[in-house]
Amino acid sequence: MKYRTNRKRSAVLSKLPHGLAGGALRKLLVATFALASLANGALAQESKRDAFFWLGQINKASAVINTDEGLLDKSMAPRIARGLQSVLKAGDAPNGKRPGLVITFEPLLIDAAGVEATLLHAGRSSQDMLATVRSAIQRDDMLRLNKQLAQTRAHLLRLAQTYTDTVVPNYTNGVAAQPNSYGHYLLGHLAGFDRDAQRLHEAFARIDQSAMGTTVLNGTSWPLNRERMAKYLGYPATVDNAYDAAQILAAEMPVEIGAVASSISLHVGAFVEDVMVQYAQPRPWILLREGGGNTYVSSAMPQKRNPGLLNDTRANASRVLALGVGRLIGQHNIPPGMSDNKSSHDSSALIAATISTLQGFDKVLSGLVINPERALEELNLDWTASQEVADVLMRKYKLPFRVGHHFASEVVSFAKERNITPRDFPYADAQRIYAATVKHEMSIENGKLPMSESEFRATLDPVAIVKNRVTAGGPQPSEMARMIARSKQMLSQEEQWTEARNNRIETAIKDLDRDFARLATP
Repeated sequence: MKYRTNRKRSAVLSKLPHGLAGGALRKLLVATFALASLANGALAQESKRDAFFWLGQINKASAVINTDEGLLDKSMAPRIARGLQSVLKAGDAPNGKRPGLVITFEPLLIDAAGVEATLLHAGRSSQDMLATVRSAIQRDDMLRLNKQLAQTRAHLLRLAQTYTDTVVPNYTNGVAAQPNSYGHYLLGHLAGFDRDAQRLHEAFARIDQSAMGTTVLNGTSWPLNRERMAKYLGYPATVDNAYDAAQILAAEMPVEIGAVASSISLHVGAFVEDVMVQYAQPRPWILLREGGGNTYVSSAMPQKRNPGLLNDTRANASRVLALGVGRLIGQHNIPPGMSDNKSSHDSSALIAATISTLQGFDKVLSGLVINPERALEELNLDWTASQEVADVLMRKYKLPFRVGHHFASEVVSFAKERNITPRDFPYADAQRIYAATVKHEMSIENGKLPMSESEFRATLDPVAIVKNRVTAGGPQPSEMARMIARSKQMLSQEEQWTEARNNRIETAIKDLDRDFARLATP
């Protein structure tokens, strides 16, 4: 495995442009491959359904189906089946041989059952067998990723419910823009992860097809029962075109898996960085709870509490992105029939690294500390509610929006030049600026601000702005309740989706093991 990983790494690094070979990109890729190697090892320990396992399942299914359909002499079947049983049992033993290639698996079968065991190879090839093995492994990996993604989405939903009424600043272009419910903000991020789940489902449906029976390029003259083979291996369908099965789809799916992982990593990184920028403030309204692996003290500056968990999670998300894009680079300019990018090892490592990144992100979510009072203080120190002034003037008093916008903008400019906060802005100055604005914009003399002083100040209240939103998808209580209920329903369906596919695979394995055991019985 170490040799294979190093070989893959050398192949990718050799494709870098000469000027970059010793630079930052090379360093990033080397670090990324290190993460992939660790994650791949963890994934291998987590599941015994590796290439050896699936080669065993394919051989079991071939023995059962071909015997039933007269392609394998029934008198030979029991001995071949018992030989296969012994190979699989030996592989399951501690330090047992578990070859993952057809050409290294078959010699063990010949040793155990004689050369007649190769009769199982009727109409088969390493091409369709390994395409099936890889898709089966990718299928298991994607289900594990989907489970972790669902847990992360549920975590975001719980926090959104907790902070439904917490009003905080939101930012655009790196600048405080408008007040919002923190719960609404979290539901916005959740929507991104919901789409990641949708992408995963769509990719899974394309992986979840059996290539068995397509042989190399154009099928075989053997009348193989592809549908029955697919069912024994837990697939709901077969790949329709024999050339597509091992030459196009098999090379395409690692790229699509990379795209799913990349999207997840982008969403993690965006959230983490939005929290990270708060650490530049002397009094953040959001930060990580100190200790517990969340933060660490600077070695030189005792006042600093560095957000180590944020740094690590963001770095891991970036490495996942590098791995994900790497699946695309590995397939670039490769003609059909080449195996450069088909191996499941790199995809498994990518998925394991993505799961690890999501687990780190869950720790970030668990460690968040929100200070509602400080958030509201920041809102009241700035003019993030100024758009509401223009909206009220247009909606209630029929003033053209751009005129109201110019009035609000002049108020903000006047206030910032004099360091005046919204709560302290003199109403008389608001009246004067309004009169000057409508005179300039609409040629109205002695224009009177239609908003009373109490209404003017209420319009600048961040909490009232959030509660008084009325459009669908906003942070007002009724819409928050609706979106939370919808998210709960989606997550419930998610659990059913994963469970149904896991159950289908597990049932297929049990059915095949049962029928194969009967075949091996004298």
